[in-house]
Amino acid sequence: MTGWAYRARAPLRIGLAGGGTDVDPYASEKGGLVLNATIDKYAYCTVAPRDGNSMSVVSLDYGNYVAPLDGGPLPYDGNMDLIKAVTNHFNITEGFDMFIHSDAPPGSGLGGSSTVIVSIITAIAAWKGIDLGKYEKSHLAYVLEREKIGLKGGKQDQYAAAFGGFNLMEFTADGTRVRPLGLDPDVVNELQYCSLLCYTGDTRESAGIIESQVKGFKEGSNEEALDETKRIAGEMAAALEGGSIREVGEILDEGWAQKKRFSPKVTNRAIDRIYDAAKAAGAIGGKVSGAGGGGFMYFICEYDKRHMVGKELIKRGARTTNFMFEANGAVSWRARDD
Repeated sequence: MTGWAYRARAPLRIGLAGGGTDVDPYASEKGGLVLNATIDKYAYCTVAPRDGNSMSVVSLDYGNYVAPLDGGPLPYDGNMDLIKAVTNHFNITEGFDMFIHSDAPPGSGLGGSSTVIVSIITAIAAWKGIDLGKYEKSHLAYVLEREKIGLKGGKQDQYAAAFGGFNLMEFTADGTRVRPLGLDPDVVNELQYCSLLCYTGDTRESAGIIESQVKGFKEGSNEEALDETKRIAGEMAAALEGGSIREVGEILDEGWAQKKRFSPKVTNRAIDRIYDAAKAAGAIGGKVSGAGGGGFMYFICEYDKRHMVGKELIKRGARTTNFMFEANGAVSWRARDD
């Protein structure tokens, strides 16, 4: 009998407003509010059960890894820890092959590692016949990535990957609440038409930026900027639901100004030059996606200036990336493993 492989994909996300307020201790002490949207770029995971009691992992980003599964929990040592965390949590002892890849490189600011672990959890759960709701899957991904492994970061990425679509997310000490925005298709299409995503060519390690942001909050140097960023997230959600793309772009511009106050590491001379060139060419507003420092930048443009903005970005060494907004979160399916 032909066996089955279990595949999953989870969408990457663009942070629109409020990013940084989902990071503790701010989120727990004052409450965070984040608006994000998933796009048709994904992290993929395939699990193929096989005989024996070892796992063999191939990752296009992180290399290859083989380990036995009969010696207790796998140790976290910085090598394939996302896979180890999921394997340990589900107490997997049966052999399997795993193949992982992502449409965006690590450190690109689209929620990569969190989206990867959501795709791994989704594939493993499909294999084992475990039914996980979106909140349950998101929380598990957060606990494994942030608490078990200790990777620095916020809480929005795991929820974006599991839920999909446009969501306003509230983070408090009592938990997380996700409110999907009920956007008119006309609004989504117009935002799509005016949106531009570009890759600066520089990935970055977000942990150092986040540590700097947390230090600033504890010292009281960026609390006002974080408060303003939280306010902006709510305003942008209202502007989107009201259908005013120009207002959304203007709020995006205001949000970037506040985000730069989080930490000196959020931006640099090269990013500032790209941003200024985009604004001069017809961008209404924009931001670096993720913690900052590099990776992808997102802009909302005048509808008839978008192509001009793209040309200016390419002149400055950035690469524009075609994308569509994705309404669905993580999904899984079976495939014949011939």
